[in-house]
Amino acid sequence: MRERAKSWVLSLLLLAVLLFAWHLASLPKASATAGMDPEYAKMMGLDKPKSDGLPTLSQMGATVWKQLSNPFYDGGSNDKGIGIQLAYSLGRVGLGFLLAALIAIPLGFVIGLSPMVHRALDPFIQVLKPISPLAWMPLALYTIKDSATSSIFVIFICSIWPMLINTAHGVSSVRREWLNVARTLEAGTMRTCFEVILPAAAPVILTGARISMGIAWLVIVAAEMLVGNLGVGYFVWNEWNNLSLANVIFAILVIGVVGMILDLLFGALQRAVTFVE
Repeated sequence: MRERAKSWVLSLLLLAVLLFAWHLASLPKASATAGMDPEYAKMMGLDKPKSDGLPTLSQMGATVWKQLSNPFYDGGSNDKGIGIQLAYSLGRVGLGFLLAALIAIPLGFVIGLSPMVHRALDPFIQVLKPISPLAWMPLALYTIKDSATSSIFVIFICSIWPMLINTAHGVSSVRREWLNVARTLEAGTMRTCFEVILPAAAPVILTGARISMGIAWLVIVAAEMLVGNLGVGYFVWNEWNNLSLANVIFAILVIGVVGMILDLLFGALQRAVTFVE
């Protein structure tokens, strides 16, 4: 307990150091108008102190309050609250991830159970696995002809490999003794799969799902920057074009917090199905 309290204190100290460094970096620079005629400086807009563009902590606080106080406002196609943008991003990630799970987990089961199928599919998996998900985007846009669906396809393609490989590994690693006991008890194939193999492989399968979700959340931001329209990635890119650095930093923080929450959820699921032999 004391160790945990010390960790919290250290984290708060690091946060304080970070905020202090931010405060120093955002201080207004010394005026370059020394010796300049005041009227000329005013006319040129040089009479006000300027920073390097990094928003101050008070400006960030105002931005965070403005965004969180009304996260679902809709001011038009290019002006929507962070709640709406997050909902679109999470919807795309959820749909692409679900489609990948529907294919990867059953196929991983088959690969894990059959060495022949594993040897037949392994060359395809090894070739397709290292391809960057964003490399599929031009092909998806050309064939699907819809930017939102293309981003879902990119999430699907980046989510499928960790789940597929982990499922196959988890299924093939189930202890032979447990399978022999199921065979001795004359359990059928489906009963063995659902009552022996699936519970035994579930922690490894969820590890793959956790990795897939992390990659999907990374990729959706880049994909939405490319395809535009809606989503938290598009929000970052749009605010950058508007030169609103405070909103860009706010969106980056939101992306990090949501990614952490998703990882914690999958971590809790993983612990729930993990057993001690």
